[in-house]
Amino acid sequence: MAKKHPSHPRIDHKSIMEKIYLASKSKARKKLLERFGLKFEILPSKVREQTRRGHLSYPQLVKNNAKNKAEEAAARVPEGIIIAADTICVQDGKIFGKPKSMQHACLMLKQLSSKPQWLYTGLAVIKKTKSKQKLILDCEKTKVYMDKLNREQINNYFKQISPLDKAGSFDIQGKGAFFIKRIEGCFYNVVGLPLRKLYRIFRKLGLFFMMGAIFVLAGCSTEYNLATKQEEKFYYSTDQEIKMGQSINRRVEKELKFSDDPLQQKRLEDIGKKIAAVSDRKEIDYYFRVLDDEEVNAVSLPGGYVYVNSGLLEKVANDDELACILAHEVGHIVARHSIKKLQALQSYSILRVLVAVAPGTAEVGNAADAAFIQFLLGYSRQDELLADQLGTRYAKLAGYDPHGMITFLIKLQDINRRMPPRERSYYKTHPYVPDRIRIVKQELGEPIDFGDYINIEQKAHE
Repeated sequence: MAKKHPSHPRIDHKSIMEKIYLASKSKARKKLLERFGLKFEILPSKVREQTRRGHLSYPQLVKNNAKNKAEEAAARVPEGIIIAADTICVQDGKIFGKPKSMQHACLMLKQLSSKPQWLYTGLAVIKKTKSKQKLILDCEKTKVYMDKLNREQINNYFKQISPLDKAGSFDIQGKGAFFIKRIEGCFYNVVGLPLRKLYRIFRKLGLFFMMGAIFVLAGCSTEYNLATKQEEKFYYSTDQEIKMGQSINRRVEKELKFSDDPLQQKRLEDIGKKIAAVSDRKEIDYYFRVLDDEEVNAVSLPGGYVYVNSGLLEKVANDDELACILAHEVGHIVARHSIKKLQALQSYSILRVLVAVAPGTAEVGNAADAAFIQFLLGYSRQDELLADQLGTRYAKLAGYDPHGMITFLIKLQDINRRMPPRERSYYKTHPYVPDRIRIVKQELGEPIDFGDYINIEQKAHE
């Protein structure tokens, strides 16, 4: 009997010859599709966008608008693939669509720059043949934080771009990017065409020939990292990172023992809250816990979890040293070191599967398992130096003496010299202490002497 081969999704080769239509005059959407190398025709919809939602939710409103645009455009062609979208900007329950005039655009952008805003994009794709027509709808939501703009800044900006075809009156893919503090969610959604959602729709419609290019571009969450001062891509949103941290924390609670000393715990929480309050990442909650472990160590997890061993607490001389230790761990969380390390370890294809599903599913649980392993292994030396720099800054801002970082580092160096090599777990990935002290002094603007440049660790037991 012949062995059956496993079945595979059937590629609709005929659809490769079908025409693609973009039912939009948006230049930004046009440029995004052009990046795929796809040939398509602009077929602007004649439908008037609905801006009053009535009983509709925001996602329902933009999906309805996108649906109406797609269906109107589809009625004018015999067959093909029709893509339509609608984007609105929402702040404090008020909808901001495209401005009606330059004066309206100025007022709109000034208002939007005063507080965070949500951008909703409804997406509609129709696959039309001579015999039938199939429609799929979806929606994406992204949170945007902007700098507060004055009238002069806005007028100068409008001299360089036209805001009249842009929801919210700004273009994030152009010069408007200079005003953006942070984005939580899909970058391409702010441009007006959420690629991850488009990829999913194409997959449902069997448009495999179009999926490859979108697959490359769809891993989208570009954020300005305040720790590194750079724009960076994250395949895990803040919400997903928090879910991951919660999952790992549950595992920590099962496998490790927590201290039952309430005074130790209160001291840790009181200092930790002050550090978190001055950090560069305030959109998450921070949790500080004492582990009953004699090893001199402290660790942090994705999503705001910091653990300090009781063995380390016994070595700190004062609250200044403890504050610097906690600030160092908060620095790791602010810089999202654990998330970036996880991304580097896993292949891009696996990551895309993870971010395509809702937080809390089995796939995110698998990612949490991988992150737990990395939590045990520690960070890179470059990450540790950046955490020292940020920790020094946060401790000082919170009112503690940042020199506590130096005094404790010297103490750690002495502990390291006395420990057998196999027990130096704290030093698996930590840089040499002279390197770390040098970074702290640089952050404080203090002079560095010759001894700070000597990177020699003395032999144990000398």
